[in-house]
Amino acid sequence: MPTDADRKLAARLLCVGFAGTVVDDSLREMLHAGVSGVILFARNATTHAGAGELVRAIKSESAALGNPKIFASIDHEGGRVVRLVEGMTIFPPMREVGALGVGSSAEAARIGKIFARELRAANFDVDFAPVVDVDSNAANPVIGARSFSSDPKVVSQCATAFIQAMQAGGVAACAKHFPGHGDTDIDSHLDLPLLPHAIDRLRATEIPPFIAAARAGVASIMTAHVVFEAVDPGIPATMSRKVIEGVLRNEIGFDGVVFSDDLEMGAIADRMGIGEAAIRAIDAGVDCLLVCHRIDRQREAVDALSQAIASGRLSRARAMQAAERIEKLIKTYAR
Repeated sequence: MPTDADRKLAARLLCVGFAGTVVDDSLREMLHAGVSGVILFARNATTHAGAGELVRAIKSESAALGNPKIFASIDHEGGRVVRLVEGMTIFPPMREVGALGVGSSAEAARIGKIFARELRAANFDVDFAPVVDVDSNAANPVIGARSFSSDPKVVSQCATAFIQAMQAGGVAACAKHFPGHGDTDIDSHLDLPLLPHAIDRLRATEIPPFIAAARAGVASIMTAHVVFEAVDPGIPATMSRKVIEGVLRNEIGFDGVVFSDDLEMGAIADRMGIGEAAIRAIDAGVDCLLVCHRIDRQREAVDALSQAIASGRLSRARAMQAAERIEKLIKTYAR
């Protein structure tokens, strides 16, 4: 049977979303369980002031429960992927930034600096940006203009400038979606994409921007729910030790936090239970799991992880390693 310590460790590996515009019972339950972070969407707040007040309330509630410090996160990329509209500077999609030629890096840095200032003022600690996928497939339904460019060098240069500027402003960046979602023609929110490219092509096109992000000191990287046949046939990157430990950790040398993309996306949730997905992702090397919507699935993830830790199916050392990476990010960026 899992101990209280097992459950606290398991919960600490989650970042959760919730439905309300206030701290509701579902979120309060997850805060009591001991999650490490929360993610806000437009359903929670659309104004800068409203988001700031809500995040302050969430952090206060968590502290009152005696929890360690938590982080607040958001998807704020510019273009169509923004949650807050009132009180924020509006920017075009990053494709327009990458198209500026020699001025691309300077503009990316300017935007990163503004993002940090505005998000920091609203009490956010982590921004799930930038997208460093290479826009190499015109039929891609989910990346497209969110990418800086179809040229890996331009993506790398812009991402480096953006990451360094935003993190200098006190907000942790997250390069996504490793090892590359740019050449898919399926949206992983709906189904599981597969990339059949040879490893040489991945190393030439998809992976260089992640190498650049790691060298720039990016605080975190998010996995893609995409199967890369040349690396680990049939296994989504989020659950592939060969992708995360083999390529990201060992080849690239990244030692920051690895976030999963939302485990409730169709690519994962339509194929297995959230509990099983959570165990497999942490075991593969993911540190923090996004479970963005349903309280029943959040409970399932905590239950499954705590049972796996107690039984030995999931190494306690692996879970502790993940928690320690999260704590390091929190210590550096959470306010």
